[in-house]
Amino acid sequence: MTPAPPGDGLDDLALYIHWPFCKSKCPYCDFNSHVREAVDQRRWRDALLADLDHAAVATGGRRLGSIFFGGGTPSLMAPDTVAALLARAARHWRFADDIEITLEANPSSVEAAAFGALGEAGVNRLSLGVQALDDDALRFLGRAHDAADALAAIELARRHFRRFSFDLIYARPGQSLAAWEAELARALALAGDHLSLYQLTIEPGTAFATSYARGAFALPDDELAAALYEATAAALAAAGLAAYEISNFARSGGESRHNLVYWRYGDYAGIGPGAHGRLTRAADRIATRQYRAPETWLAAVERQGHGRDESLDLAPEESRREALMMGLRLAEGVERRRFRARTGSELDAALDPARLPDLIEAGFIELDARGLRATPAGRQRLNAVLTALLAP
Repeated sequence: MTPAPPGDGLDDLALYIHWPFCKSKCPYCDFNSHVREAVDQRRWRDALLADLDHAAVATGGRRLGSIFFGGGTPSLMAPDTVAALLARAARHWRFADDIEITLEANPSSVEAAAFGALGEAGVNRLSLGVQALDDDALRFLGRAHDAADALAAIELARRHFRRFSFDLIYARPGQSLAAWEAELARALALAGDHLSLYQLTIEPGTAFATSYARGAFALPDDELAAALYEATAAALAAAGLAAYEISNFARSGGESRHNLVYWRYGDYAGIGPGAHGRLTRAADRIATRQYRAPETWLAAVERQGHGRDESLDLAPEESRREALMMGLRLAEGVERRRFRARTGSELDAALDPARLPDLIEAGFIELDARGLRATPAGRQRLNAVLTALLAP
């Protein structure tokens, strides 16, 4: 594969650490999260450290640009576990001078009380799962905090972390455009350099999927959903937070560097239950996957020293497909040089000339000397665009 241009950052590695436990399961959530009455923090710390050591065998010595603690609810981890993992990572990899270390957290008062200790452990960016600033909406979403907890947690995040972000879910049942604009204005008054704003979707296998199928609630129709999306983009742009990805908005320099690695199809190692990884080795793209169930993963680590369930070489066409699916989520799209560096193929060779003209003429896709990107209209209906673009 063609090496990345000097100073591009494409050679930096990202590290994802998955903590699978939550206090309760939210009805909309299809993430690998589990509720347990008790968690042996020491046993889990030892297992995560062993899994991290194993991940470093193939990647040690590289520069690490970002670390992301996701879940589950990683703010339920003991801060000394976070500190131990960061110290061990520093032994295996060279940290970038401006390394981004993000941890996802819930705004409950118990978890917020640990923010100071998490900052001292080395976390420098917090991602808060606020989800709504309305108590009725929070109850519907099954959240364990109320709006007052959310406001207090945001202020604590501002105090303890150089950078922070929080999530909101919109297009909720019964939500009007005026109500969302008011909630969004309130959020912007509280925001740091980043916001994540997601339309509520019904994921298979969730509690919401069951209740939605029974007719327990209805989502906004397509016309209102589109209006909510457009109002969101307009309000954030006016406030100086650009829509750099479908659901993510940031001031210049405030983008999630870790998530950009995913969307730009860079290299990342994943440890912990269910974590995935993508690594470039010589001319091959390697996909890794950890055992998903927490107890299965833990037993595997204690038996064999790691929790990896699968490691396989991706076929060239699969790498090209993944790079397009991830990159078209970004406003910048799929840049030709990055595509070449990650897949070993030229961008034009990966695109079907029979499908492109219709998507371009409809105003959903743009292709030029820099690369391929979805227009704002195309990103609004990206699943349909990808289906048309990537159909066999």
